[in-house]
Order: sequence, then structure tokens, then C-alpha cells
Amino acid sequence: MIWDELTSMEIEALARNIPVLLPIAATEQHGPHLPLATDRMIGWHFAHALHQKIPDQILILPPVAVGCSRHHMDFPGTLSVSPSGFSGYVEEILESVAEHDFHTLILFNSHGGNQGIGQVIFEQLGPEVPQLIMVTWWKLAVEALLKISESGPGGIGHAGEFETSLMLHIAPHLVKMNEIKSGENQATYTWAEADMLRPAKANLFRSMAEMTPNGVFGDPTHATAKKGEQISNLVVQTLKYMIMELLGEKS
Repeated sequence: MIWDELTSMEIEALARNIPVLLPIAATEQHGPHLPLATDRMIGWHFAHALHQKIPDQILILPPVAVGCSRHHMDFPGTLSVSPSGFSGYVEEILESVAEHDFHTLILFNSHGGNQGIGQVIFEQLGPEVPQLIMVTWWKLAVEALLKISESGPGGIGHAGEFETSLMLHIAPHLVKMNEIKSGENQATYTWAEADMLRPAKANLFRSMAEMTPNGVFGDPTHATAKKGEQISNLVVQTLKYMIMELLGEKS
């Protein structure tokens, strides 16, 4: 069910054990070939696809479309809010849901820059909510997702192989095929090198412009719509399994 498509009376009648999912994303540059809405569109695609599979067993909140993207502000079009502004806003949304007596709240993240502040929200609100869960989509099925990739270490980064594949699957009309180029990844310390599926040993702050002048960190030249469909199926199936387990049911 989609939260804001229901009436107040329909919300009132729902069982309170239904998990409530809040997509959190970003509005930021994704290189010359992907739209600013990439993170929001990917997150909403997963949520909507999950809803199509189990419409009566999940409740989807309106997405938070602007997140913590200060590290992208060198690129025109990027929108960003402060960590305190973001956490306060998200916490109050979740507190509103909890006030209506829903027991299981899920933060569903599709933007790397939200992970740290998401953990802060998790720690602050967790003691007040019966069951609070945080999910970042690319962490759901790492081993299976690695088998899909052809770009090698560093290729599954920002606007890289996976995000471009997903957008080719979700909204191919918004992908500028003639602008797809590999990221201009600027090498740094070996312990700080990473991509979405291969985390760094330690974190080193750099702006996205310092990491890659063209705004792409990864290799979108390996992207295909078929890979996007495979990624989508893996993520949605894993999400479905999680929800059914939360409900005490077999998937």
C-alpha cells in the first residue's frame, strides 16, 4: 500500500504490524549521462516493485528526495541539506508514523551520502521504536551482485556500472547514451579505494570533484538494461524475503 494514496480511515483500519518503509535518497549530479533524480528514481523503483509483489504486506511512505550531498555541490543542479536538518526531518516523519502505532519502521536508503547520518538517526530513534531497520540497497545481496559486474574494482561507483544499468532498466529515455564515459577516478591511498560493493578499509574525505572531475566514479560503459533488470530482481527479492520474515511468514 502507498501511504498517501490511502484515506485516513483506511490507515486507521490497518494492522499495526505491517512494516512501513521510508525511501531516503538525494537530488544530485550523476555525471553527464544520468539525471539528478537518479538516486530517488532507483529507490522508488525498488519500493514500487516490492509493493507490486506484496501490496497488502508493506506500506510505502512518500520518499525523501533531497539528502546530504554537500560533497557534490561543485556540480550545478545538486541540492543538499545539512546533516542536522536531514536527520531532524527524517526523525520527525518516523516519529509521526510511530505515533500512529505502527511497530516496524524501515529506512530504505539509495544514496551513499546518507549512510552516516542514517546511522545517527538509527541510534537516536531506535530506543523509541519497537523495531527500526535501516537498509542500503546495494548491501542487500553483495555476493550475488558482484557476479553481475564486469567492470572490476572501482567500477560500481557513483553513476557507474550499476546505477547506469538500473536507469537503463527503469527510465532509458533519461539516459544520455552518447555521454556515457568512464569516470575520471583520481587515485588516492590504497586503503581508501572503494566502490559500492567493495568498502574502503578507512574513510578519507574528498569532494566528488576531487574524486572525479567528470562526476562519474566508476565505469558506466559496462552498463546494460539487462543487468539493471538482474540487479532489480535480486534487490526486490531480498527485500521481499526480509518483509515476510518480519511478518513471520514464508516468502
